[in-house]
Amino acid sequence: MILIEGCRVVVTMDDAGTELENASVLIEGGVIAWVGQGRPPVREQPDVIDGRGLVALPGLINTHHHLYQTLTRVRAQEGGLFDWLRELYPVWATIDADWERTAAEVGLAELALSGCSTTTDHHYVFPSGVTGLLETEIEVAGQLGLRFHPCRGSMDLGESSGGLPPDRVVEDIDTILAATDEAIQRFHDPAAGSMLRIAVGPCSPFSVSQRLMRESAALARRRNVRLHTHIAETLDEANYCKSTFNRRPLELLDDVGFLGPDVWLAHCVHVDDADMKRMAATRTAAAWCPTSNMRLGSGFAPAREMLDAGVQVGLAVDGSASNDSGNLLAEARQAMLTTRARKGAASMTARQALRVATRGGAACLGRDDVGSLEVGKRADIALFATDGLPYRGAEADPVAALVFCNSGPVQHLFVEGKPVVHDGH
Repeated sequence: MILIEGCRVVVTMDDAGTELENASVLIEGGVIAWVGQGRPPVREQPDVIDGRGLVALPGLINTHHHLYQTLTRVRAQEGGLFDWLRELYPVWATIDADWERTAAEVGLAELALSGCSTTTDHHYVFPSGVTGLLETEIEVAGQLGLRFHPCRGSMDLGESSGGLPPDRVVEDIDTILAATDEAIQRFHDPAAGSMLRIAVGPCSPFSVSQRLMRESAALARRRNVRLHTHIAETLDEANYCKSTFNRRPLELLDDVGFLGPDVWLAHCVHVDDADMKRMAATRTAAAWCPTSNMRLGSGFAPAREMLDAGVQVGLAVDGSASNDSGNLLAEARQAMLTTRARKGAASMTARQALRVATRGGAACLGRDDVGSLEVGKRADIALFATDGLPYRGAEADPVAALVFCNSGPVQHLFVEGKPVVHDGH
């Protein structure tokens, strides 16, 4: 039993947006047992964490990543998506399990230090003859103690078939489906409080055949797991879909059965009003990647409009080769600022950005047991110190200061009630 005592503010992220000053959180058996002011009703003396000066948030949730890209930062610095991919695919074609281990260790630790307790990963590069990539990152996440939702990704359209990736990093459909099914049966844990769930993640319209998209969706639904892909990231992609299929990117997904309450889509930069209405109607969620989209010159996702249309939106750092960082709290700042640049200063508040990074992420991943600090939810708690130099002068609103000011490392991070980060390390 652990008591996080006397926090400056506990930001519950419940439906009412409740925030409690000078409040405490009791953890018992990996679950939040009590949240409130004063002393909790306990039968025994808990271990106490001093929460004075700290802001308690639900652990942040990262909804799109490519951990293997962590070791290829600052490459193709002036390239848009397609040029960036053409430069990096030959490098990624050389990855092996040792590469994957180092990349996952760095990438997941970076996320944890930013207050992230749950992350997905979209791993779709499987060079011919290389094994153990997905298994390795799953092992690293387990060792670190983060809640993990990896996608067994895939590509079946190489250069010789009119796709963008080199042939040596694509697989045939039968191999993909068999490997994906094996990963689900071997690793997926559907239980409440699960630390590991597998999703099915064919890569994108320009690297995956329509047949693979259809059969991936069928497999996911047969096994009752979630679906993920990239969509509408760039104008080049939109033009490709129009010239090749005479469809908009989201229409193409609709054609192959890739929309629904079990689907979340990365990017959604170039979606129109009809697309957003269709996403809302089908309860298809979106992973918002503001830094990556700016870095590659892809554009600005209409996240404010998606939220207003009733689409569930989560936040994501995307791969570190297109973000060059893995700081999810900093991503919340980018989300707020890019929305304000597009739609005006009142279009997104700091608290709305944090809600996207918590409750929105939980919705993307189909989880109702994380994303808020409420009794019965899993004890995923990020504690941030706001009394240091970067927050001087921000005493009026320490919660908003986490987004407006320096996105420094988390002081403590608990996942399933266990410490992952302690005293900033």
